[in-house]
Amino acid sequence: MSIKDITSFQKTLGNADAKGWSRSVDNDFDAGKFNIEGAPSVGETGGTKTFGEFLQDSIGKVNSLQSEANVAMEKLASGESQNLHETLLAVEKADIAFRTMNQVRTKVIDAYREIMKMQI
Repeated sequence: MSIKDITSFQKTLGNADAKGWSRSVDNDFDAGKFNIEGAPSVGETGGTKTFGEFLQDSIGKVNSLQSEANVAMEKLASGESQNLHETLLAVEKADIAFRTMNQVRTKVIDAYREIMKMQI
């Protein structure tokens, strides 16, 4: 289906009910149905968590993902589990979380070094 002018574009949108779909998505978003795990909902400030506490929680989550990946690999190697896909997903999640944590660590160290260079 090609769109040649604005009239055909409006007909296409009318057939797809884009307005109704976008309203339902907005309503779901306002109701808090699209909350990312661990992230504050719309309107929340995240509480009184300090940066150190947030960093400690994040490191704990990365550690738990690493542990889950190790358990999944052990189960696959021992033959207890035959699901290769779930094992690979667990390993990739752990890898992505570790790489992200490492990048945050590098940025924090760079920021610290930059602050230490400042003259008072």
